[in-house]
Amino acid sequence: MHELEWAPITLETGLRVLDLIGVLAFAMSGALLGVRKRFDLFGVLVLGCVTAVGGGAIRDTLTGQTPPLFLRDETYLYAALLGSGLAFAFGTRLARFERTLSVFDTVGLGLFAASGALGAINFGLGPLGVVFAGMLSGVGGGVIRDLIANEVPEIMYRSEQLYATAAAAGALTVWLLYPHVTPFQAQFSGAVVVWGLRWISRRGWVRLPVRRLPEDTPQG
Repeated sequence: MHELEWAPITLETGLRVLDLIGVLAFAMSGALLGVRKRFDLFGVLVLGCVTAVGGGAIRDTLTGQTPPLFLRDETYLYAALLGSGLAFAFGTRLARFERTLSVFDTVGLGLFAASGALGAINFGLGPLGVVFAGMLSGVGGGVIRDLIANEVPEIMYRSEQLYATAAAAGALTVWLLYPHVTPFQAQFSGAVVVWGLRWISRRGWVRLPVRRLPEDTPQG
């Protein structure tokens, strides 16, 4: 009998899987917000899909890959529709709705920040360009989601939780590791850094400083 031989996972396949996971996560994040806002099915699907492909579209535009990948490969749109549909079907059954929304948002943030940084490196950008492109790729989907849902974008007001800062740190990690490891390892490590920073900031262990104004000081 012949033994089954498993084909090795290529670098391209590994990076594609990470991208699709990010799309699925961001789609569920956007769709769950739509469910919470009482959008109908079409509205939930639109919000989920726009959230899912927004970060990737920004990444591809910044790194000169046009048209964006989701238009060249409809697998990403199918993944976005799948994530949005799952969120619409099962969102109301989730015990911790806000917590679940944050989890999916964090997963997407990390994966897109890292993939944006990797794309910027391949395009030949310097360290600041890589960090900027990675950060915008990570936060872009969430900003689009919040604006469509009439919410203040999370990066503008949650000083007690690292968000854009975490995305920038993940992108910087990719740039630092890229010369020493495989692109897959660099991208995954950058995503892990984002997830770690988001986790510790949610527990109040680290936060950004906030400038206090005189009127903020209690009188008496």
